[in-house]
Amino acid sequence: MAESLHTRYMTAATAWRTHRKGCSLCRNSEPCTTGRQLFERFARLQDAYLSPQKRKS
Repeated sequence: MAESLHTRYMTAATAWRTHRKGCSLCRNSEPCTTGRQLFERFARLQDAYLSPQKRKS
């Protein structure tokens, strides 16, 4: 069974936060390559998840 958009969004958020906690580059300056990729995935999924909810308001 495919994961829901919400589940993928929350998983991406957790992955980004976990990486950021352990990566000094991501904490102190520009994100590293991995951190940038994780953040971009999180941001895309967040936009996809929140976009329909914003239209309902």
